Amino acid sequence: MKENLSMADVLRWYLDSGVEETICDVPQNRLNEPALKEETLDQNSIASTVSDATQQFSAEAEILLHNACEIAAGASSVEELKNALLNYGGCPLKKTATNLVFGDGSPKAKIVLIGEGPGAEEDRSGLPFVGPSGQLLDKMLASIGLDREKVFLSNIVFWRPPGNRTPTSQETNLCMPFVERLMELIDPEILVILGGSAAKSMLAETAGVSRLRGKWYNYSTPNLSRPVQATVMFSPGYLLNSPVHKREAWQDLLMIRNKFESLGLN
Repeated sequence: MKENLSMADVLRWYLDSGVEETICDVPQNRLNEPALKEETLDQNSIASTVSDATQQFSAEAEILLHNACEIAAGASSVEELKNALLNYGGCPLKKTATNLVFGDGSPKAKIVLIGEGPGAEEDRSGLPFVGPSGQLLDKMLASIGLDREKVFLSNIVFWRPPGNRTPTSQETNLCMPFVERLMELIDPEILVILGGSAAKSMLAETAGVSRLRGKWYNYSTPNLSRPVQATVMFSPGYLLNSPVHKREAWQDLLMIRNKFESLGLN
């Protein structure tokens, strides 16, 4: 505008022209204005940063796992292994749990049962398989002439995951050296794996229990005297929620009884 207008006249002209809002102090022609600068992220820098973080995490996880293996290997008895876990702080689950849930039964047992993890009642008592699921397991064992004095019970993790969630792979990996050492110290003839998560950790099997059950597998570690005959069953907690599978569980129990009778363990 070439005329010398007052500020009031300029504002009135803007209003007459349809201007309803101001966004900056200086008028700008948006048609001629170059695109606003945007911060561009260097994809190579991002990839490098992610790679460095991943390598650092992997290195830390490897150190923790190596430490767990050394501690577990240092135990020369089941009681020493339990004490080692009482003093072990590498697994994050310990920070949120009330008690260590190590195991129950005879350290000289010829049959070991390994479950998926402690629940709330196990966390309070410090013993595996208590409460309704434990009562069902006791009945299952009694049906084939077994009890807690003839077997050893434990889990793939020794502390309750918050909210009874499934343990993470890191949590399971940090407990597995102790589980393996437990198997080496007891040196059983038969291993009964209760639940899919336990089967994945103990046998590296990803199939569900329905496909794994009813068969025998070889479980071994470098320090076991010989492979242990292992089988997979539904966990007692699962059977409480899905009683339709109790018939299959009974068939599995009969198979286990036949196995230990054939091995002369009765």
